[in-house]
Amino acid sequence: MALHPVLAAVTDRVVERSRDTRAAYLARQRAAYRQKVERSQLSCTNLAHAFAAMPGRDKILLKEVSQASRPNLAIVSAYNDMLSAHQPLAAFPAWIKEAAHAAGATAQYAGGVPAMCDGVTQGQAGMELSLFSRDVIAMATAVALSHQMFDAALYLGVCDKIVPGLLIGALTFGHLPAVFVPAGPMTTGISNDEKAKTRQLFAQGKIGREELLEAESKSYHGPGTCTFYGTANSNQMLMEIMGLHLPGAAFINPNTPLREALTYEAARRAVAISAQGERFTPIAEVIDEKAIVNGIVGLHATGGSTNHTLHLVAIARAAGININWDDFAELSAVVPLLARVYPNGKADVNHFHAAGGMGFVIRELLGAGLLHGDVNTAMGPGLEQYTQEPFLDDGALVWRDAASVSHDLDVLRPASDPFSRDGGLKLMTGNLGRAVIKVSAVKPEHRVIEAPALVFDDQDALLDAFKRGELTRDFVAVIRFQGPRANGMPELHKLTPALSVLQDQGFRVALVTDGRMSGASGKVPAAIHVSPEAVAGGPIARVRDGDLVRVDANAGELAVLVPAAEWAARETARTDLSHNQYGVGRELFAVFRQNADAAEAGAASFRLPDWQE
Repeated sequence: MALHPVLAAVTDRVVERSRDTRAAYLARQRAAYRQKVERSQLSCTNLAHAFAAMPGRDKILLKEVSQASRPNLAIVSAYNDMLSAHQPLAAFPAWIKEAAHAAGATAQYAGGVPAMCDGVTQGQAGMELSLFSRDVIAMATAVALSHQMFDAALYLGVCDKIVPGLLIGALTFGHLPAVFVPAGPMTTGISNDEKAKTRQLFAQGKIGREELLEAESKSYHGPGTCTFYGTANSNQMLMEIMGLHLPGAAFINPNTPLREALTYEAARRAVAISAQGERFTPIAEVIDEKAIVNGIVGLHATGGSTNHTLHLVAIARAAGININWDDFAELSAVVPLLARVYPNGKADVNHFHAAGGMGFVIRELLGAGLLHGDVNTAMGPGLEQYTQEPFLDDGALVWRDAASVSHDLDVLRPASDPFSRDGGLKLMTGNLGRAVIKVSAVKPEHRVIEAPALVFDDQDALLDAFKRGELTRDFVAVIRFQGPRANGMPELHKLTPALSVLQDQGFRVALVTDGRMSGASGKVPAAIHVSPEAVAGGPIARVRDGDLVRVDANAGELAVLVPAAEWAARETARTDLSHNQYGVGRELFAVFRQNADAAEAGAASFRLPDWQE
C-alpha cells in the first residue's frame, strides 16, 4: 500500500527540519557503537565493584573481559507497591535474570526510577510535581546506566510520565538496545459510565464521600493499570506502535501465565539484539523520524492522551528529532478514529484488546497507508510483525495473526468504516496563542462555544464558585497561571465533574487554560496547553471577566473578541505564586519551574546536548 500523501509530506518535513540535529545525535551514538561492550572500557577495580555482589556463576561470566562474549542486561524499573500499575513489576527482575541465564547472559537490576500516580495526586499539591517527574525519571535512568556495564536494557514502567521519562533516558544511551516491558491493565471493574455518574452526583452534593469512595474502589480495584484510555494506556499503545514492546504485549493482564511468558521472552529478545547477539539493534536506530510519526498516527487513531502533545515532542527531541503541533494537526486531519475507549466511549482497554486490540489497529493503518512499515523494531525490521498477538500453546509462547475483523464494532472499527474520518485532535490558534483540543469525546453541538469569560487563577476558585451556585450560565472558564513555569502544569481533571454537570444542565461551557486537562480529557471542550503561558507574558493573562471568548474546535480558532487596539493596550495580569513554591516537595523543583520550555517544545526542564541547539 502506497503511503498516504499527508503522512509522506509530514514525515519529509520532519526529516528536513531535523536534518542537522538528527545527524549530530546519530554521530554521537554511532561513535559509541564502536566500543560495543562498554565494560571492556572499565578498569579491573571498576569491574570488581560492579559485580561484587553477584552470584558466583555471574561473576565468572562477567570476568571474561577479553572475549566480552556474554551480554549483561540492565534492568531499570519503576516498581513500587503503592501504584497498582507498577506493583506487578516486583516479580519481573527475577524472571528476567532467569531468562538471561538460560540464554547464556547475565542481568543486573541497574536502578530504580520514581513513579508517582496522577490518580492519587489529582487535584492535590503533589500534582505540581507530576510533569517534572518525567525529567527526574529520565535523569534517574541515566544514573542507572552510567556504570557502563551493560549491553542492552529492559525498561519496566507503565504510567503517565514514567514511560516518557524512561524513553528519554534510554535515548540518551541510544547506543544500547532496548526492550520496554509493561505490566498490563487491571481486570475490568464497574462500568466507566457508572463511575462518571457517581462523580457527578458527588459534585452536586447528592451523595456523600462514602458512596463515592465505594464506587471508586470498585473501579480501581486490583493490580494493573487503570483501565480507561488515559496517558498510561496511551503509553503502552505508543511503545507497541513504535516497535519497543514485544508484539501484543501492551494489554495482557498482570499475574497471568501469558504476562509471565512475555516477560521471559522480553529478556531473551534483549539478549538477541545486544552487541553480542544475532541482530544488534540499538534504540537510536529504532526511534527515528518514521517511528515518531507512527506514534503520532497511533495517538490519533486510538483517541489517545493529549499529554502526548508534550511527551512525544520531548521524546523526539531526545533523539534529535523536531516535531511540533502543526505535525499533530495535519496528521489528525487524515487519520481515522478506529477505537472508542473511555472517555471516548463506554469500553475499557480490556474490551479494546478483546475486540482485536493493537494488532488489528496496526494492520488497518498499514493497509490504509497511514503507517511507515519500513522501520526498525526490537523484533527486527518491519512493523508487520506487530499485526500479531501472543498466545500460550501448551505452555509455549507463540504469535498468531490478530483478528481479521473487529469482534465489537462499538469499540473497534476498520479504517474503511471508522468512528470518525479524523483523529479528533485539533490545533487552536488566535489572539490567545496556540493550544490543542481533543474532540473525539465532544459532541458536535458542543464544539463551538462563544460565551463570556470567567477568569480564575486557580482551579479551586472555579470549584468554589460552582458550589456557591454562581456558574449556572453560559461561560468560558479561563484558568491561567497553570503552565510549566508557573506551577509545574498540573492536570485540572477534577474540574471535569463540575463542568460536565453544567453542560448536562444545558449550559454552554468550555475551558481554556495554559495547564493540562488530562489524559482522560472528555466531553467538555477544553483548549489546553495554551502557549505562551500566562507567567511568560502570554495573552491568556490579558483576559478579563466578561470578555467574549470564542472556542471553535471545528475551525481551530481560539480568540478573545475584543477590539484589536483595546486588546493590544491591555496590561498583562500577574498573580502571587508563592503558595506554589513550597510544601509536598515543591521547594526542590524550583529549578525545573525556572527552566521549563514552552508546552509545544515539550515542557522539558533540562537542556539536552548541542544537537538540540
